[in-house]
Amino acid sequence: MPDTTVPSPQLSKTKIFLRRLLSFVVLWTVVIAALFSGHKWISDYVFLVVMVLLGGFGLAEFYGLVEKRDLVCFKGWGLFGGLLLIVATFLRVSGTWGSDDGRARVNDFETSFLILFVLGLCLRQFVSRSNTAGILAISTTLFGLMYVPWLLNFIQKINFFPDIGDNGKFYVLYFILVTKFSDTGAYVVGSMIGKHKMIPRISPGKTWEGFGGAIVVSTAASMVFAHFLGDKMPGMTLTHAVALGILLSAAAVLGDLVESLFKREAGVKDSGKFFPGIGGILDLLDSLLFNAPIMYLYLRYVLTHT
Repeated sequence: MPDTTVPSPQLSKTKIFLRRLLSFVVLWTVVIAALFSGHKWISDYVFLVVMVLLGGFGLAEFYGLVEKRDLVCFKGWGLFGGLLLIVATFLRVSGTWGSDDGRARVNDFETSFLILFVLGLCLRQFVSRSNTAGILAISTTLFGLMYVPWLLNFIQKINFFPDIGDNGKFYVLYFILVTKFSDTGAYVVGSMIGKHKMIPRISPGKTWEGFGGAIVVSTAASMVFAHFLGDKMPGMTLTHAVALGILLSAAAVLGDLVESLFKREAGVKDSGKFFPGIGGILDLLDSLLFNAPIMYLYLRYVLTHT
């Protein structure tokens, strides 16, 4: 009997972009609404729940890409370690577990955690009876933990940044908006006038014109945000807004390219199927993962000089 199944129509790039944008807006509206709720319990624990969900599903998608590439990893161990790292860092930076005793102590804690995680991976390999690719399994598992949960943790460290009162949430809002304006600028300008490909073997749709659009649009958004809410962001000036607009937009494009590289090597179009028809969690997080540490480092070493 002939197959009469009608294939589902392919979405256009515009529809995919708009759906991803809508998903991004809905997701981060929940986070921002919680942060600005005025209730510490809600702002802290809704924020934690969202971080755990993003970190867990994003890390699972990364390990899925590893498996599609026919590489080995300790998926269960990596997911356990990644979620534990997110929760433990939250307890540390929020002051729930011990006192909030400074940025250096938090970073030392994460470093100690990573060392113990590597030792745990080695022990896991020792008891493995079937896996003979220990170096590969340990490397992919560790990279996944650092690529998703560890980078995502910088959002927590921005939110609970000490010595700036309750204003860390404004920096979280700021870098998320600037990042998304970068993505939007790259797509709109690239679609309209993009002709010169950046790295076609990795991402055929990325153009140098789109890259320029990302910088211009995100920098303009950064300046507007700084103009109206700069008084809520210690150390922020228009000069810093311009510098951050350029840095964050460039890093957003790089983060997108890195995830495109992983997907191309795995032979898939999307990182997952969390959002049917438009992709997975990593497709929404890719540009934020690289921008979070840049925003944190700029806040620590430039804006607050600590």
